[in-house]
Amino acid sequence: MGKGFFQVPPAVNEPVKSYAPGSAEREEVLNTYKKMFSEHVEVPLYIGNKEIKTGNTSPINPPHDHKHEVGIYHTAEKSHVEEAIQVALDARSAWADLPWEQRAAVFLKAAELIAGPYRQKLNAATMIGQGKNIYQAEIDSACEIIDFLRFNVEYMTQIFEEQPESDSTAWNRVEHRPLEGFVYAITPFNFTAIAGNLPASAALMGNVVVWKPSDSQMYSANVLMEIFKEAGVPDGVINMVNGDPVMVTDTILSHPDFSGIHFTGSTHVFKSIWGKIGQNIHTYKTYPRIVGETGGKDFIVAHKSANPQVVATALVRGAFEYQGQKCSAASRAYISRSIWNDVKDLMIEDVNSFKIGSPEDMGNFINAVIHEGSFDKLVHYIERAKTSDEAEILVGGTYDKSKGWFVHPTVIETTNPKYETMETELFGPVLTVYVYEDENYEETLDLVDSTSEYALTGSIISTDRYAVALATKKLENCAGNFYINDKCTGAVVGRQPFGGARASGTNDKAGSKLNLLRWTSPRLIKETFDPPKDYRYPFLG
Repeated sequence: MGKGFFQVPPAVNEPVKSYAPGSAEREEVLNTYKKMFSEHVEVPLYIGNKEIKTGNTSPINPPHDHKHEVGIYHTAEKSHVEEAIQVALDARSAWADLPWEQRAAVFLKAAELIAGPYRQKLNAATMIGQGKNIYQAEIDSACEIIDFLRFNVEYMTQIFEEQPESDSTAWNRVEHRPLEGFVYAITPFNFTAIAGNLPASAALMGNVVVWKPSDSQMYSANVLMEIFKEAGVPDGVINMVNGDPVMVTDTILSHPDFSGIHFTGSTHVFKSIWGKIGQNIHTYKTYPRIVGETGGKDFIVAHKSANPQVVATALVRGAFEYQGQKCSAASRAYISRSIWNDVKDLMIEDVNSFKIGSPEDMGNFINAVIHEGSFDKLVHYIERAKTSDEAEILVGGTYDKSKGWFVHPTVIETTNPKYETMETELFGPVLTVYVYEDENYEETLDLVDSTSEYALTGSIISTDRYAVALATKKLENCAGNFYINDKCTGAVVGRQPFGGARASGTNDKAGSKLNLLRWTSPRLIKETFDPPKDYRYPFLG
């Protein structure tokens, strides 16, 4: 047992490397990319101290070169999921009893491994397996996951430091126990940082985890497990199972020791999981914690006072970075009539300047969408817009899947603010714009609020402070992360805790101590120094 009030290293945001031509990091990541692209990785299940190869495998194909196979991943049977649960439960007591500073040291070491020897391996795996250019990989699979690991340790100490008042008669103490049971982490393809943080944040607080990564993120998930193991995460604390999501989820949610879910993914899936938890509620030993960040139909509103260049840049970056495959990506925009022509011209010029192709070519701003299902969905909506009398494609509208799942960034202008692509989450490089009359600004804000079931991110661009204040008030319920004079993406750990409400999730703010509190069960201890020795109170006379 450690003795002392320990101060952890101050958390600071990891600097983003530039990867400019001639830089050392550019050469290093390209060499790592080429090596990994030509190799063939085999991703097992990680259960306790075992790396299990079931023989039931699926290929790992880069989205920008889908005929090329960089590896395979093994998939679990129900028995493997049951084994992972039991192994996690067997590991729980020792991990929960480990002093907090020992757990902190494990994840601080993981952060330094990513910052140093694993940085380009994790970046390259993200570029290859998830189709990110080097900048999108760097801010995700290097900087953000490092920030999560460092700041979570700092937030944990803040949680422990907050204690109730005491006096000379009694000492009141709060301790934060891990949940009684195990946590289930389900992570998405689009952010390696989220894939690492969801199991790691729960584990940091003393919990044991069964983790199911996305089938489209297996390459970098495997690297994360390598990092966790080298950092010293004990066997059984984080167990990775790959396989059929319905089977894995149903097996886990039927277990009496299921104590919480940490989820990022689609709204439909999360609602289904919530329903299953409700159906199984009498099975569980405790009420499970349900934490989820789901979909978005994120907006940018441009007031007549906005600088058209600022608006155009916010739109093209917010909508098309990482091919719009961010839950925070701008997918609907409301632009004031008086600035629209300038915004449109600038935006079209920018989109036409994009280079599209493999992440290995660092001149490419746009890469492929994640898989054929996403490609087909996007093509469906693009083709419908081409024939609609309510929509016009201003730029883009082309696509090609002969080598990779490439969809050209597309801007649709609609005359109907309720047009289908203003309401439906597409999760790809498609932005729909509705142009409103200058005098209808306030009514347009009401329209923004009422159009979508989601409430994740949004922004207002204006140089008129009254317009900004009005938007901030009227849009208070339709964005958990609200931006003023900026794009609606790019939340930074420690600065902009991330999450939304409505159909966008439980708004438990990843990258803050609010999220970590969800993975603890507080216990209040009152110690009385001179306890009463007579039941009679003074009022009895």
